[in-house]
Amino acid sequence: MTAYAAPAISPDHTLRQWQYHLRDCSELLNLQQQLAPLQVAGRITKLTGLVMEAVGIQLSVGSVCHIALSDGHHVEAEVVGFDGDRLLLMPQSHVGGIGPGSKVLPLNVSETLPGPHASPHPRRRAADRSRHLPVGPELLGRVVDGGGKPLDGLGPLRTSHSAPLHTRPLNPLERDPIQHTLDVGVRAINSMLTVGRGQRMGLFAGSGVGKSMLLGMMARYTSADVIVVGLIGERGREVKEFIEQILGSEGLARAVVVAAPADVPALMRLQGAHYATTIAEHFRDAGLNVLLIMDSLTRYAMAQREIALAIGEPPATKGYPPSVFAKLPALVERTGNGRAGQGSITAFYTVLTEGDDQQDPIADAARAILDGHIVLNRSLAESGHYPAIDMEQSISRVMHSITSTAHQQAARRLKQLNSRYARSRDLISVGAYQAGSDPLLDEAIRKHEAIAHFLQQGIAESASLADSIVQLTDLTATPA
Repeated sequence: MTAYAAPAISPDHTLRQWQYHLRDCSELLNLQQQLAPLQVAGRITKLTGLVMEAVGIQLSVGSVCHIALSDGHHVEAEVVGFDGDRLLLMPQSHVGGIGPGSKVLPLNVSETLPGPHASPHPRRRAADRSRHLPVGPELLGRVVDGGGKPLDGLGPLRTSHSAPLHTRPLNPLERDPIQHTLDVGVRAINSMLTVGRGQRMGLFAGSGVGKSMLLGMMARYTSADVIVVGLIGERGREVKEFIEQILGSEGLARAVVVAAPADVPALMRLQGAHYATTIAEHFRDAGLNVLLIMDSLTRYAMAQREIALAIGEPPATKGYPPSVFAKLPALVERTGNGRAGQGSITAFYTVLTEGDDQQDPIADAARAILDGHIVLNRSLAESGHYPAIDMEQSISRVMHSITSTAHQQAARRLKQLNSRYARSRDLISVGAYQAGSDPLLDEAIRKHEAIAHFLQQGIAESASLADSIVQLTDLTATPA
């Protein structure tokens, strides 16, 4: 048997084979780049009101997707629930053009962030389909909508960072306690309802009592580093008036305004409140003291009610589903002080009391989760008393831990005098009260005009915290 001898292979032949192989791989890579990536898509099967049902796609609650229209445009929607293999979607704009079988495409987060604020981690962010919106100091002086798009006509946002709309709450034991006062520039609040850095306060008022003007004063005169204003569910006309007339150019220079007026879908109103909180969290984590003003918490609750009822959640207290009362503390607890070395978010939430009813379900729930409440009285507003703060019904729950004993005693004394006069007003007005019968009422009558002047303040007037305390001490210590 003859042995088989393998032919000799020269080095040049081996090199040519590798060159051919690499050329084939290069052609395959070029072809792969030219081909469109494979996309998983679903389709719309039902649209009732503002709730759409989609099948053929699996996304988690909070994910964002595109609904393709026949004219080449698209509508963004968010997953708000599911029923078996059917997704429940809520649009972020009008639903005109959506029909049976409309294609539903999942939207990568990086696609929602064009330009300089795109994700620095595209692989991680592509897997996370929850909405991320731009944040950063570049937003100061700008007015944006609930989706992070500019409304002021000053060009695109040149931000370098983005953040998710929903974040995990801080461990309550890791938060810094409230130890420092915050000067809000309003004498009645500084002296009688002293606010601490990181406190959450509610401003309870009916319509037309002056809550927006009071918010504007605090936005202009508060000693915070950054101001974030969330105008949620208000009339479109009031948005421009608040920015130009109430906030002013001085306040806007260090503020970010997120506007989601009443004519936008409920999902965008809900998102606007979360976006304003996200912006405030970004500045707090950077070590700044932030003032968050949200007008109003009631409109936020109403937007959540619209969504919950639309997807079939049963109503509970006066038409509000249970999820509303779960969403309120989840939003409010995101504010407050951060960890050691971080900044703070002092939040003021307006609560609209329908018919001046302080026992409204939303007002009652907000009062339980906030660190204090300021109640505006319609009778005071109609009598020309501004700001129309009802001292008897208002309270700051952290005032006792951030003020001196002398300050607390002076504030308590003024409340006693003011309350005693209010309860005896009818007797005094008809001349039925005899001087000397009640020493406390006698002092209240003597100091009534001075107290009324002390609790009032002009819109263009600023009152510092130190001056407010001095005036309070002099008013309660010296005889009239």
